[in-house]
Amino acid sequence: GNPELPTAVNITWSSINFKTILQWQPKPSGYLYTVEIHGQATDTKKKCILTAETECDVTDVLRNVKETYTAHILSVPSSGTDNFEEPPFAVSEKFTPYSQTVLGKPEIQNYTQKGSRLNVVFQDPLTPYTFPNGSFQSIRDIFQDDLEYKLYYWKDQSSGKKAATTKSHEFEVSVDSAKNYCFYVQGVIPSHRENRNGQESMVLCTSVGRTILDEYGAEVFIIAAVIAIAIITLAIVLSVILCKRKNAKAAREKEPLNGV
Repeated sequence: GNPELPTAVNITWSSINFKTILQWQPKPSGYLYTVEIHGQATDTKKKCILTAETECDVTDVLRNVKETYTAHILSVPSSGTDNFEEPPFAVSEKFTPYSQTVLGKPEIQNYTQKGSRLNVVFQDPLTPYTFPNGSFQSIRDIFQDDLEYKLYYWKDQSSGKKAATTKSHEFEVSVDSAKNYCFYVQGVIPSHRENRNGQESMVLCTSVGRTILDEYGAEVFIIAAVIAIAIITLAIVLSVILCKRKNAKAAREKEPLNGV
């Protein structure tokens, strides 16, 4: 038989929107890897057969997303093996795509702030899985009623966040019509024990006629007030000095007349 080959270590599942990559170490030397995916109720599937890589995209063999899987990573001699010999292998942690995939960033399509209403429309992230007609399933198609979205919003230049929840593709919330607001959207699966909160969308901000105060905050007004006070103080000091000079000059001009 073969001398004992090294087996894979540090095996991890990395999954976003059901695109799932299996990763491990070390880089093989003198042998190759083959991945076997074992489901509780599905046949064993082989992936990345005789690969020198240390990762494998296993998305397409995890279609039954509520199934729990384990991966066996086989170490196979580069020279090939006789079929009677079981190659050594390492076993991954269990992985259930439905409860362990991370929700990706929602895409904000449109937003408006009219009067005291902020309206935000967004799109579900898509998964790699397709319908029979070839169109991609979204995370909502898979999670359905388990999925909700949160909108976090706050007045521009402030830190006090408010939150709203929806199961649709749209938020409409009450805001202060005179203020600009910043916000982001995040998918949530409240029933999950882990990875409940998805990735945050990009932060966007409204701009309802931004004033100098909005752009630069109170600092501008403090600086302006300090300058104004300095100018007023200078004006008073100058006027006092000029007034004293005037009085002194007037007094000097009177002196000769008194002497006559």
